[in-house]
Amino acid sequence: MKIKIVEKKDNELIIEIEGEGHTLCNAIKSILFEDEALVFAGYRIEHALLSKPVLYLKTNGKKDALVLLKETLEKLETNIEEFKEKFQKELEKFK
Repeated sequence: MKIKIVEKKDNELIIEIEGEGHTLCNAIKSILFEDEALVFAGYRIEHALLSKPVLYLKTNGKKDALVLLKETLEKLETNIEEFKEKFQKELEKFK
C-alpha cells in the first residue's frame, strides 16, 4: 500500500491509496461520518484493476482534515482489535 497526499488544506484533504479498494475506503468513510466536524467524505476508483482509490474529505473548519483522518484511523484500528479479540474468544469454543 502506498499513500500520497494529493491536496491538503486546513479543512480539506485528498489522498490516493494505491493497492487498496472499496473495503478499506468504505470502512474509513463509515467512521468519518460519525464525526460532527465532517461536511463531506467520499472516494472514487477510476478502474477496479488499477486500484488507486482517491479519498476526499472536508470538515466544517472546527477540526483540521488531517486530524480527523488520524482520529478515524485510530477508531478503525480499535474496532479491528475489538473484533479480533472477540473472534479469538469464539475460536476458543472450538478447541
